[in-house]
Amino acid sequence: MNFAKLAMYRNDNDLSQRELAKILNVSKSTYARWETQEEIIPLKHLAKYCNYFHLSMDYILGLSKENNFKNYDYTKVIDKVIIGKNIKNLRKKYNLTQRDFASFLNTSQSTVSAYESGKTLVLTAFLYSLAKEFNSSVDKLCGLEKIE
Repeated sequence: MNFAKLAMYRNDNDLSQRELAKILNVSKSTYARWETQEEIIPLKHLAKYCNYFHLSMDYILGLSKENNFKNYDYTKVIDKVIIGKNIKNLRKKYNLTQRDFASFLNTSQSTVSAYESGKTLVLTAFLYSLAKEFNSSVDKLCGLEKIE
């Protein structure tokens, strides 16, 4: 996962890290760690970033070469229950167990269960990995488009 676009869009819009951190309601040091890829931006902050710059999550994550932003309010569609259902549907589509998914994501079966049941919001890195591996879309997994 490459977040070089985070800095690119910030710079293209003449914003400092401090200014963008304030927009995203995080500290400057937290935002800086996302740009330097020391940490992965959480899904809810990625949603705010995408809203602000009118970018699709698939585009900013490098899953799509085109920006297919559709004027969704990403912050309102980051619903852990909907995302969980979509993850479960993706897993079932490929006839995989939660244990299979857990192994793929290098996590526990209970974590996958918590994601699927909507108890826990999935990590950005896990959502990216699932989209990439199963030729899906983060936007779709978040419920922005109907999943086939």
